[in-house]
Amino acid sequence: MLNIIIIFISLMLGIACQYVPWFPKQSYKKLNKFIINFCLPALTLYFIPKVKWQIELLYPIGAAWISFAFSILFFAILGSYFKWSKKLTGALIITSGFANTSFLGFPIIEALYGKSGLETAILVDQPGCFVVLSTFGLLVAISYSNGSASLAEMFKKIVFFLPFIAFCGSILMNVFGYEFVDEIQFGLKKIGSLITPLALFSVGLQLKFDSKSKHFPFLALGLFFKLILMPLFIYVLYVLILKQHGPQIEVTVLEMAMAPMITACIIASTHGLKPKLCSMMIGFGIPLSFLTLVFWYFVVKYI
Repeated sequence: MLNIIIIFISLMLGIACQYVPWFPKQSYKKLNKFIINFCLPALTLYFIPKVKWQIELLYPIGAAWISFAFSILFFAILGSYFKWSKKLTGALIITSGFANTSFLGFPIIEALYGKSGLETAILVDQPGCFVVLSTFGLLVAISYSNGSASLAEMFKKIVFFLPFIAFCGSILMNVFGYEFVDEIQFGLKKIGSLITPLALFSVGLQLKFDSKSKHFPFLALGLFFKLILMPLFIYVLYVLILKQHGPQIEVTVLEMAMAPMITACIIASTHGLKPKLCSMMIGFGIPLSFLTLVFWYFVVKYI
């Protein structure tokens, strides 16, 4: 509950600071860089070395990969049919294709399923959403923001993307069974914990509640895909087709039903993919997701 309160306070503070004359309005750009280059790597280096790999883990890990592929297919087809700009299509792919599996997901899943549910949520988030975002998500952001970028340039940006470097290092630590000493782990956890308030504060600085915004039809489509179609797709695939059941599958479906991923929206925004729409996806998506999550919790528990 405390994490959820922090989410709304941080978002409201960001919105309030828009109306403070002396507050630097472009400060969100520096905040975003700090989040991507420090907070994300810290979380990765803290969590990934602790993962215990099993074949059953492919279901929660694979959900993020499947969902992002579904997002690419869905919005690429619509974008081509309706002649959308590349930046609009790319923004919808990224902001709708990733779930907020950590900032919202962790506290909600822990409240509903306890420590065992949180362990599954971490798998959905780290080897799942985070890895996809650091590789294919970044590749999509680069491709749709600058069509002239060569494969070599894209590869270079991914390889030198600090969260990706941290992930590769953490995988090696996991393979060799190495973890940092307690003091370093404590520091990594504290730095990583800043991601929620800073990211929501950054979103609040950029969020505009313009009732006449041209982005509202795309906002509605993006949130419909994210909050309804994506979890429905995973539910049908895992439960109805593959006949998988149990708390791990329930947590996986609920994680895919979370609001849009804050970090994904930041990456899309920093690459010039409709920044206002990216902020709206988070600002409207988070409160709306609390309503849709009630529906999905009923589905996974009783249907």
